[in-house]
Amino acid sequence: MANKLQEMLEFQSDIKHIPEVEAFVENVVERFDVGPEVYGNILISITEAVTNAIVHGNDSDTDKKVIVGMNKGKRDITFKVTDEGPGFDFSAIPDPTSPENLLKCGGRGVFMMKQLSDLVIFSDNGSTVEMQFKV
Repeated sequence: MANKLQEMLEFQSDIKHIPEVEAFVENVVERFDVGPEVYGNILISITEAVTNAIVHGNDSDTDKKVIVGMNKGKRDITFKVTDEGPGFDFSAIPDPTSPENLLKCGGRGVFMMKQLSDLVIFSDNGSTVEMQFKV
């Protein structure tokens, strides 16, 4: 089995912690010499997942935590975002690009994560999302 480097960031459900998440991503990207296009994809995907975890998953309850994990594989970096909320039915999110949904709020963040990541996996009833990026 290939050696993997793992790291983790844990914080209260408050959007004031988004800069810490951005710094965490920036540090990972710099250490592994990730190109600017993939860096942008990672940053947008992770900040969207963390914002969803804080606002929707944990309902901005500062007594609940969000955990961001990172695993560096041989050819990829995987980020995992977990909240302490009840989860959600990720298969029922409407397609925000469908004409009937263009003016509705909701679903755009998950759509962006799926477009910008090489692989997205929801688990724990939707309270965990893993995003893999080939590097």
